[in-house]
Amino acid sequence: MNSHSPEVSIVIPCLNEGKTLPIVIKKGFSAFKRLGIEGEIIVSDNGSTDDSVEAAKKYGARVVNCPQRGYGNALKCGFREARSEFLIMGDADDSYNFLKIEGFVENLRKGYDLVIGSRIKGRIEKGAMPFLHRYLGTPVLTFVLNLFFGTKISDCNCGMRGLRKSVFERMNLVAGGMEFASEMVIKAGILGLKIKEIPITLHRDKRGRPPHLNTWRDGWRHLKFMLLYAPNFVFVWPGFLLFLVGSTLVLMQANGPFVWGPIFMDIHFMIFGLTMALLGISVLQMGLIIKIFSHLNIYYRKDRILERLEKISLEKGIVVSLLVFLAGLLIDASVLLQWISNGFHDLAMFRTAVLGLYFIFSGASAIFFFFMRETMRKD
Repeated sequence: MNSHSPEVSIVIPCLNEGKTLPIVIKKGFSAFKRLGIEGEIIVSDNGSTDDSVEAAKKYGARVVNCPQRGYGNALKCGFREARSEFLIMGDADDSYNFLKIEGFVENLRKGYDLVIGSRIKGRIEKGAMPFLHRYLGTPVLTFVLNLFFGTKISDCNCGMRGLRKSVFERMNLVAGGMEFASEMVIKAGILGLKIKEIPITLHRDKRGRPPHLNTWRDGWRHLKFMLLYAPNFVFVWPGFLLFLVGSTLVLMQANGPFVWGPIFMDIHFMIFGLTMALLGISVLQMGLIIKIFSHLNIYYRKDRILERLEKISLEKGIVVSLLVFLAGLLIDASVLLQWISNGFHDLAMFRTAVLGLYFIFSGASAIFFFFMRETMRKD
């Protein structure tokens, strides 16, 4: 930033907001004047067909044209064009009060990377938030986000936030829709950024028309995005659990049916266990590959699973995996030899064949995994 750059940029995504834009723009400039801040207001227009652009220019905002539709795309266009290090985002419907930006500015000045408004800790004006959003959507999505990414916030969907432009550039945000709000917090958690949450008031939408938000579609997009960035919860742990349970069912029936009191498990459960184990290996390895890729390309924090995996060299991994694979070959070879000695007639060695297949698949898939991990290493 040069010496003439403003300190704060308010960025407002816009799609046919001509009715309320003058209100929010005037509030933003009033806040700058009251706080003695040199600032700018950027309206990121997303293809408005009303008088939004003219209204924004009339009241002193700088208009940025964003041809890619979507809430996230509009904000990214505005952030990229901002001339300030401190960015404050908020909606054009006057639901967030731009007169009250001092909490965001003060905490950014203190060194926080991301300052998030909390409607839950603050106040929600009657009729400002739909019942499902307040008591189902926002609490559930916030819980999942905190669980997956170690953040400690109360309102993951609040649209009034402050962040540093250098942090925005570091985050490499990709979401184009409403899930952009979740991605911002996810990346902040992944990068270990300093997050501050402050209470704010959510006011009623002043536009007098339905919002652009679609409750179920956008809620699913938020959740889907969180799941894609949480390989431990989606792949690694479910895959490991499947493999563990499946392996137990296979191995405990290697010598015959499992009997414990009234419980009797025969070959059917052994085959079911084999299915679970093989599926578990595939899911687990997919999760580990995603984690390795993410660690190399999305800057995940230190990961204990990957650190332990790194201690296993390619050579050691290949040797152990090869021994498992050869054990499976020998087991199934015994079945082949017995079949030949039996004059190529039918055999009743189902358990032995299943056990051999279990070891063959486990060993072979591990060999390929260790080779793939080696190709993904950075020099």
